[in-house]
Amino acid sequence: MNGSSAFRYVVGVDEVGRGPIAGPLAVCALKVDRNFSRILGEIKDSKKLSAAARERWFGRIMALAAEGAVSYALSFISVFSLDKIGMRAALRLAVSRALGRLRLPPAESLVLLDGGLSAPRRFIYQETVVKGDETIPVIALASIVAKVRRDRRMAAVAKRYPLYGFERHKGYGTKEHYARISLHGICPIHRRSFLL
Repeated sequence: MNGSSAFRYVVGVDEVGRGPIAGPLAVCALKVDRNFSRILGEIKDSKKLSAAARERWFGRIMALAAEGAVSYALSFISVFSLDKIGMRAALRLAVSRALGRLRLPPAESLVLLDGGLSAPRRFIYQETVVKGDETIPVIALASIVAKVRRDRRMAAVAKRYPLYGFERHKGYGTKEHYARISLHGICPIHRRSFLL
């Protein structure tokens, strides 16, 4: 993993929810010990897994977290904040928060981020990898955690706003979603800066 043997920790960072027209942005930072390789070779990008397969992987990751083999931190940026500060600033804030919650020693950590993301400057060993969620296993793990947790949040939101079908499209701009907006207008979890 990109010369990771020189570091005590390797951290994967990925986001989910950059493109939807509703719901929060989610960023996960996931840390593994440099010697950890138990499941990394089997992992795939969360976007290429079915929802059921993602849930199975999520269960494995949670079991490993309970053992102390991996640790992760999530940062959600609300619709209100996204509309207020914009996507670029929201991504920077979410990455910074997630990494901060892991309490990493920057000098001993290699931070690998999916394309378009960057870590705060104190993380002097960082690398942004285009399509990293497809090629770097620890980023793929972070991607799965972020995707499962955001999808669950959108399923919960669907119970509060049942007219929009959030449990199906998860806030993305599908034909069904736009049709429902045409019928019912926008609701509080729609990103006004994306729609108005």
